Amino acid sequence: MPICTQRTVVITGAGAGLGRAYALAFAQEGANVVVNDIRHDAAQAVADEVKAAGGRSVANSGDITTLAGAEAILDAALTAFGGVHVLVNNAGVLRDRMFLSLTEEDWDTVMRVHLRGHYCMGNTFGRYWRDQKKAGQPVDARIINTSSGAGLQGSIGQSNYAAAKAGIAGLTLVQAAELARYGITANSLAPAARTAMTESAMPDMVKKPNSGFDAWDPMNVASIVVWLGSPLSAHVTGRCFEAKGGEISVADGWHTGTIRDKGARWEPAELTAVVDELIAQGPKPQKVYGT
Repeated sequence: MPICTQRTVVITGAGAGLGRAYALAFAQEGANVVVNDIRHDAAQAVADEVKAAGGRSVANSGDITTLAGAEAILDAALTAFGGVHVLVNNAGVLRDRMFLSLTEEDWDTVMRVHLRGHYCMGNTFGRYWRDQKKAGQPVDARIINTSSGAGLQGSIGQSNYAAAKAGIAGLTLVQAAELARYGITANSLAPAARTAMTESAMPDMVKKPNSGFDAWDPMNVASIVVWLGSPLSAHVTGRCFEAKGGEISVADGWHTGTIRDKGARWEPAELTAVVDELIAQGPKPQKVYGT
């Protein structure tokens, strides 16, 4: 039996790549799908693809980077389907440069689409669900944010993108804590799949194999996203999932490591040996993307 029957999902950046995969996968599980993409033709093509497969979908090209735009996207979902239960914040852009070569525009563009876009959409949809809850209506809502391995581990040449994605992981933790009382869960995802972004950054790695399992197929990642959007995931919030191919894991964030307590103030000259010891006792650093 489909796990998202009678649920409506809004997916940003759904005109291609991962967003398109999410739209098709949600529709296969019975959901109504609002395909949002700034490129209306791309959004319409995916919505038509969903409908050709027997699903229900509408295209939308609203602006996710303003509250007014987010409210218009919400209104479109309500007009089309009468309600909304899941928000998948997927839209993103790249402006890759080494940190010292970044321009203000490079920085601001990535922050606006990724971090501000997550704020505008999450805030707007969260207020809608909060109002429903306060009015006595049942709420079983989901916010699914998109972080990245770059945000969790760093990525050379992507300081703007990594900072935005790390911010999204932190935002998700706060959303989960604050919104639980309203029947809203918030989780994030660090996906790895073949998209326009990854094909431009690492084409040889993500190319489709001639035979066998295609580990970079975006549909592989769609499985966990659909599950997170379903009623089956109501007990899970504040988590960051990494997904690629047949692999899935829950990422652990920053946490307090070994503590050395002198019982008094440390002198600066004492700290070299102490810090070296703490680093040696702690977890080994993850590989930084691009190295």
